[in-house]
Amino acid sequence: MRPNIGIKDSDRASVVEILNELLSDEFLLYTKTRKFHWNVTGPRFHDLHKFFESLYEELDGIIDDVAERARSLGGPAFGTMAEYSKNARLTESPDENPSEDGMLKELLNDHEAVIRTLREDLVKVGEKYGDMGTNDFLTGLMEKHEKTAWFIRAFMSEK
Repeated sequence: MRPNIGIKDSDRASVVEILNELLSDEFLLYTKTRKFHWNVTGPRFHDLHKFFESLYEELDGIIDDVAERARSLGGPAFGTMAEYSKNARLTESPDENPSEDGMLKELLNDHEAVIRTLREDLVKVGEKYGDMGTNDFLTGLMEKHEKTAWFIRAFMSEK
């Protein structure tokens, strides 16, 4: 049964598409963060290992929330690596294990890229498609990514 929530079917489908692109980015970022958690080495190993763990745990919740938002709008939620790879706007570098600072810089760049994309998506979702619920949801996610970016920048300035 399709939702009858005051948003045209075509607009809901467009919002679900935006959410699935975001879901792909969040999953890629989650996977990259786990990789860094597993592969970090160096003098700050323990601190970074724990820090990366806190980041991927936060991303795990975000992934679930984004998928459930897509479902609440009557759409499907991506759930395969093929879908994520095809639709992610972030990139990854297989076979590379950056230094401690390289890992932090890469995660910072990705979180800031998600923030910039969310700012664009907020306008589309709210103004173009009239979905203020998803607009509010995306604003909350943007704030989480902004806080994470701040934490990463603070961690980088320790040296």
